[in-house]
Amino acid sequence: MTRRIVRTGIQLSVFSVFLFIIIVFLDNRYRVLPNAIHSHLPAHHPGFVVTDLTVVTCSSLNPFSKCTVDGPDWHRINKDLYLGKGYVSSAYLVVKRKPEDDLSAHEEVVTDLRIGRLQPSSVDPTAKDERWESRPAGIWVKLSTKRHAADMVTGVDVLFGADAVDPRSNWQVQDLSLFLDADRDSAEPRLTVRRGPALKVEKPVPRIRKDGKFKIMQAADLHLATGLGKCRHALPEGQPCEADPRTLDFIARMIEEEKPDFVVLTGDQVNGDTAPDAQTAIFKYSEMFARHRIPYAGIFGNHDDEGNLNRAESMAVMDGLPFSMSTAGPEDVEGVGNYYVEILGRGSTSHSALTLYLLDTHSYSPDENHYHGYDWLKPSQIDWFRTTAQSLRRKHKEYTHIHMDLAFIHIPLPEYRNPDGLSHVGNWTEPPTAPAYNSNFKDALLDENVLLVSCGHDHVNDYCLPSLGRDKKPALWMCYGGGAGFGGYGGYYGYHRRVRFFEMDMNEARITTWKRLEWAETEAALKQRVDEQIVVDGGRVVTGM
Repeated sequence: MTRRIVRTGIQLSVFSVFLFIIIVFLDNRYRVLPNAIHSHLPAHHPGFVVTDLTVVTCSSLNPFSKCTVDGPDWHRINKDLYLGKGYVSSAYLVVKRKPEDDLSAHEEVVTDLRIGRLQPSSVDPTAKDERWESRPAGIWVKLSTKRHAADMVTGVDVLFGADAVDPRSNWQVQDLSLFLDADRDSAEPRLTVRRGPALKVEKPVPRIRKDGKFKIMQAADLHLATGLGKCRHALPEGQPCEADPRTLDFIARMIEEEKPDFVVLTGDQVNGDTAPDAQTAIFKYSEMFARHRIPYAGIFGNHDDEGNLNRAESMAVMDGLPFSMSTAGPEDVEGVGNYYVEILGRGSTSHSALTLYLLDTHSYSPDENHYHGYDWLKPSQIDWFRTTAQSLRRKHKEYTHIHMDLAFIHIPLPEYRNPDGLSHVGNWTEPPTAPAYNSNFKDALLDENVLLVSCGHDHVNDYCLPSLGRDKKPALWMCYGGGAGFGGYGGYYGYHRRVRFFEMDMNEARITTWKRLEWAETEAALKQRVDEQIVVDGGRVVTGM
């Protein structure tokens, strides 16, 4: 009996030890341990780090030539550094990167990167004792086994042009372009480098100001390029003009003078035929908004996807940028960029005061034989809009004031041709290039109590036109933003680039709109609000006619 008890006790002891080992193993694997135990681990979440990079070239005349580097850790940045203008040659940046957890104890990583003809240690006394290695195209990399989270290079990308900027957190564009024998008319390639871990981008939360007001700037048809761009129809004539710097200077001045709370980009931000690298063009406006810390949302026009990125790829870039509220929208709805933005009431309320609907009007007619010209909003989009508006209605009633809805598109609706024969306010300089087919989106806007819709596309139209509801009373305003960018057509008949503003006064449920000019004969005219009018008062469309 005693032996059985002893034997059982030994078995229990062995089992207890075994169970204890399992518990400790699982605890160490899954439990967050105290900082003292974690002190030997990196002080950040480990990710990919760059261990090397180079530039490879290939020739279209040599079938065995390839612009790649063999090896599992090498990744090519798929942008021809010559932008397709290298005659028979192409060149690509190839980056070697590995997960930080996979690095051996003494494996080197890239801790700095510079561009120049001379070794950095020969021109920078602070770099005298550092180890630099040369790579093609004037690249110098500093390699080290010392791994500090803030110093390690974790990403390298390529942008183009002397005006290239990078809005992404902890990314920086190199001062000098790569040394390549490129076409002088091409935008020179520049490297942009990220140090430290990739940072998560939080979406902003736009809100009505303390005074109960909210101002939106609509910037239509920026037509930005890869590189400085060439001005079209710039006024005054005969003066030097670089399209993109002048366009961006104009938008920045409007932000500083008008102090809008939100920016809506209504398409053709990118000038497809002059933007072989659309990412560079997108980064220009997004860096400006990030610098001014202003939230913005964008939709596409008919030129945005004529460069190297399609709509989905462009939206993926836009969606991940600071202060951007742009998003692709539901996958089962036609187009890319059908979504809405809620503007919350003032203070700390979670209730929406304004809803902005943004929809993709596509590009060119899918049926030229029957409907010449441009595309139209599709049934799936209109159904999505109706369903969304109706699903939000009950929640919007919880707002303590009158909730208001606005919509933004790129291509105008057929009703912009003014079938009701009503008076308009502003410039009607060219025939509205609305689609020939009417999918009746205007009826959906009326049914869901949207008070105003504004578009871009026709650069030298900037009018606002009332439209009648089913009771034959004005029930919807249809406006144009007016062309803002110098990379697109404009400027004839004395028309100057401009942007449109909408100011919402939620105390009165009032919407006032006006335009501002890029250039005028006098300083007083340049500061003037053009065609200022109240379009909504007490939550209802008013015409003042």
